[in-house]
Amino acid sequence: MIEEEKLESLFEAPPMAEQERMIEAILFATAEPVSVAEIESRMPHGSDVSEAMVYLRKRYEGRGVSVVKIGEGWAFRTAPDLGFLMQKEQVEHRKLSRAAIETLAIIAYHQPATRAEIEEIRGVSVSRGTIDMLMELGWVKIGRRRMTPGRPVTFTVTQGFLDHFGLETSRDLPGVKELRDSGLLDNRPAPGMLAEDEENDGDQDDMFS
Repeated sequence: MIEEEKLESLFEAPPMAEQERMIEAILFATAEPVSVAEIESRMPHGSDVSEAMVYLRKRYEGRGVSVVKIGEGWAFRTAPDLGFLMQKEQVEHRKLSRAAIETLAIIAYHQPATRAEIEEIRGVSVSRGTIDMLMELGWVKIGRRRMTPGRPVTFTVTQGFLDHFGLETSRDLPGVKELRDSGLLDNRPAPGMLAEDEENDGDQDDMFS
């Protein structure tokens, strides 16, 4: 009987409070967002990660750090209203050209997008270096090939892009009105009116820096 009780205890999930502590430890020790599947693989048999996550998020409401969902993963992040305290650590001196910003915006709002689709929207050709730079930043990745003649590759934004801009999914991207209200959208010429040589010009923009 004692042996049976020991065996049963091995498959008994720990109390919910303990599960919450375990998930907290996993997220705290990992800089990158962790998926539910990965968390479950580390947890004891029978654990309910989804329920424990609800309690964990609630416990961190109003604190200096929050438990946030980023794409398919979860992570600890500084509370949005305290972001100004981290400005020195967050500043990046690398700036994107207008061509890179437009390309990134098109991919974000129209993903998955092929190079031909990006060029059609912008009205000019997209240099390979522009997309390569966005991929080096970790903001753009190659998606699935289209089942069309030539099977062109598509491009999508990454979880790193969502993390950088504090978005849970790409559906949380701001609309045109929000962009105008925030000053991120001005009266510049539409992409289709830009000159071909702008791909390699020196025009820089801080929008995505």
